[in-house]
Amino acid sequence: MFKRLFWLSVGLAGGFGSSFWLMRTVRRTVERFTPHRLTQNAVSGARTVGTELKAARDEGRAAMRQREAELRAGVERRTR
Repeated sequence: MFKRLFWLSVGLAGGFGSSFWLMRTVRRTVERFTPHRLTQNAVSGARTVGTELKAARDEGRAAMRQREAELRAGVERRTR
């Protein structure tokens, strides 16, 4: 009798716990795909891409100036 009651309790607790976990997971997923949230994600992604592009442009320009200075120094050494 106690063995059956124990396993009934374990089954009920497992079922309740897994259904609670599943409901939380479903709610989070639904919330992620609401129109408001998708708009926020798109805007923040666009800002991030813009910032990264500016940083890449600045880094490329700095590398270009450095390389140009190296080439000019090399030309000056050869002409002396």
